[in-house]
Amino acid sequence: MASYRKGPKVIAFTMPSTNTHIGIIGSGIIGLLSALTLTDAGYKVTIVARDLPGDESQDWASPWAGVSIFPHPDAGGNSLQTENFKYFWALAHRDPTSGVQVIKATEHYDDREDDSTIWYKTVVPHYRLIPQEKLPKGVKLGFTYTSMTINPAFFLPWIQTQLKAHGVTFIRRTLRSIQEAKKITGTEYIVHASGLGAYTLADDKNVEAIRGQTMFVKTDFNELKMHQGSHYTYVIPRMFTNGAIIGGVSQPGSLDRNVDQALRADILKRVNMLTDGGLRSVDLDRDVEKDIVAFRPGRKGGYRLEAEADIVHAYGFAGLGYIFSYGVALKVRELVDSVVEKGRLPRSHL
Repeated sequence: MASYRKGPKVIAFTMPSTNTHIGIIGSGIIGLLSALTLTDAGYKVTIVARDLPGDESQDWASPWAGVSIFPHPDAGGNSLQTENFKYFWALAHRDPTSGVQVIKATEHYDDREDDSTIWYKTVVPHYRLIPQEKLPKGVKLGFTYTSMTINPAFFLPWIQTQLKAHGVTFIRRTLRSIQEAKKITGTEYIVHASGLGAYTLADDKNVEAIRGQTMFVKTDFNELKMHQGSHYTYVIPRMFTNGAIIGGVSQPGSLDRNVDQALRADILKRVNMLTDGGLRSVDLDRDVEKDIVAFRPGRKGGYRLEAEADIVHAYGFAGLGYIFSYGVALKVRELVDSVVEKGRLPRSHL
């Protein structure tokens, strides 16, 4: 049985001088947790972003995510996902006002015969396979474990408050370039976590919006469940709300901001198949408090997490930003340490 009550593993980093100043582009989940790891290491941090915690614009993804901490079996970055799971597990037990909740999780797959690809079965607490005879029709693999959900309406302002207490400055600005961020923040080093903004700021034409549509519904259903394979369906109870997020779809390249009315009924039908009728009492006209259309920051070929001269790039995590976030933030800190140390080395004049 896995246990993380003592908190995430402590990773040793070289402490920078206290006057080393880092600018971060983006105040989504990657940018915010990168600020946390950097301030923990003694850096001074300024975040510059078009959207800030509390904003409800469709133009950024972090406030609209489910959020479930379902590690992903096929996305890679297993160590990043593991560190992230440990961080949120510790936070859920340390401070429930953060909006992080421990909950039973169930996953169903119809695209694999066994759990040989489920690498995180040795990471998550209380992992149990569901006997084949107890799985719904068409489901080939199912298992349960203990995981977490996050309510971003609480978590994003909570982490912003923590960061401000550690001296992080927030500047609202729409940027035209990464160099502009250096001028605004007065920093030599930048962490670039702009999500979809990387299409322009990093001139990365692999960046792609992935449309998602979900609903927040009133329900007392209190289990985290997901189906993957031939369809992508989930129900995510949302802490403090007496409701849940149900979904969903993944539509790469679609920029349609309107609610697809036909999709609403399809989502509810799939969710009831997933939950064995657990939301059969939900009425689309009466119980849907909010329809949500938002755009995940995807990237063809996978996420980008690397240093380029004095810039550390961290974007392209699509719908897995929260699942990777703290692990990515630890890697960002490691990359920043390397970049700053390299910048201190004497340069040859030959």
